[in-house]
Order: sequence, then structure tokens, then C-alpha cells
Amino acid sequence: MHEMSLCEGIRNVIEDQARIHAINGVKAVRVEIGRFAGVEKPALEFAFEVVMRGSVAEGARLEMIDLPGRAMCYDCVKEVEIDDRLAPCPDCGGGRLMPVGGDEMRIKDLEVI
Repeated sequence: MHEMSLCEGIRNVIEDQARIHAINGVKAVRVEIGRFAGVEKPALEFAFEVVMRGSVAEGARLEMIDLPGRAMCYDCVKEVEIDDRLAPCPDCGGGRLMPVGGDEMRIKDLEVI
């Protein structure tokens, strides 16, 4: 389950920021997750609760923000949203698409005490 290691990385970032900014507690962590990031959200929620124990983020809410998949269509020369990596262009129906987004996962912000 790679969601556990993702949460360990999130915890490291939170703890670093807590030291830098003298944060005593975190109420919420908002993460952006791309459609193609390969993250199992229920597993991430479970891992988050476990990994945050004993940290400044213990008991914090995990809020997940979905980001769409994006691709550049070489047929109509537009950046478009796609639901599947192998989907045709929703604008022109072309099949020559290069994924350009949707595989990212990043911390958007923290709600602190």
C-alpha cells in the first residue's frame, strides 16, 4: 500500500512547516490529487489517520480535491480534459493526445490552530 508512504511524506512536510512557522496543531490538510495519480482514496484516508498519530496533525481532517486529467491534442492543438488516458479528444475526436496533467498529488494548504 503506497498510500502509507504518501502519508509519511505528508507528515514530514507538515512537521517541517510546523517547526519553521511555530505551528502547534493542524486542523485540516487539503491535498490535490490528479485523476491519474493512482491513489486509492479510502486507503489514503486510513493511512493518514494512522500516520498522523503523535504528530501536530493528529486528529486533523484530510480533504481531497480532485484534479482532472489533461492532455494536449495534436490534432486540434488544444489542451483538453480527459477521463481516461486512452480516451479520444473530446473536442475533435482525434486520437493523438499527450497527457500533460492529472498524475500529480500535492499539499494545497493546511488549516492550523
